[in-house]
Amino acid sequence: MAQAMKIAIVDDEKDMRQSISQWLALSGFDTETFPSAEDALKALSTDYPGVVISDIKMPGMDGMQFLKKLMGNDSALPVIMITGHGDVPMAVEAMRVGAYDFLEKPFNPDKMTELAKKATLRRRMVLDARALRRDLGDGTTIMKKLIGASPVMERLREEILDIAQADGHVLIDGETGTGKTLVAHALHAVGAKGKKEFVIAHCAGKEEADLSRILFGPMEDGGQLPLIELARGGTLVLEDIEALPEALQARLLAWINQQGSPA
Repeated sequence: MAQAMKIAIVDDEKDMRQSISQWLALSGFDTETFPSAEDALKALSTDYPGVVISDIKMPGMDGMQFLKKLMGNDSALPVIMITGHGDVPMAVEAMRVGAYDFLEKPFNPDKMTELAKKATLRRRMVLDARALRRDLGDGTTIMKKLIGASPVMERLREEILDIAQADGHVLIDGETGTGKTLVAHALHAVGAKGKKEFVIAHCAGKEEADLSRILFGPMEDGGQLPLIELARGGTLVLEDIEALPEALQARLLAWINQQGSPA
């Protein structure tokens, strides 16, 4: 079970801090409270595993200054600001600075819980992506083979991470020898299917009937499963897909449409 995400509650009013904390705790969140922005800043690390709920009007460092500090430290940290009734300009300014959303006093506790759930889900995705990036930076075997420190190579590694999490069909284009198969391996390795089958089908240099049988079956007695079945739940790489006969392209497209979104 995933660790409960934290909610840091920052408000100079003790009763407000405690009531918000108790309500969110009942909703399954791990809460911690701070009486001032200064105290909160000492405890909130760059990879804080949760979100922040803060009042805007506080003595000392106010909520807007606090928000700017937080965004400077970690612009992906969701911060929900609590504003006074009718204080729309302040709320708009907070959103411009980078707040995730705002609650206007008096607010519905259920709305606060719903916002917290959405914000923590986004935070978890950000932290998971960062963990992946750190793993790759430490040198996952397959990614080590993507040699180079140029901006283009750095961008390629970032795109591999992003696309792998999207879990969709991918067309990899490039000249012969540029590493298309390696990129396919990397997409598989860092995605959710990394521990499942990785199957390569070579579409060039085969008769249509043979290629059809290899991809779609039927399976011969004692033979190998069709590649689309062998790769089910994992990744199927179609090398030189432009060599795939039109009839098999149509059959492949029909099969993809039948499957719906990748799972």
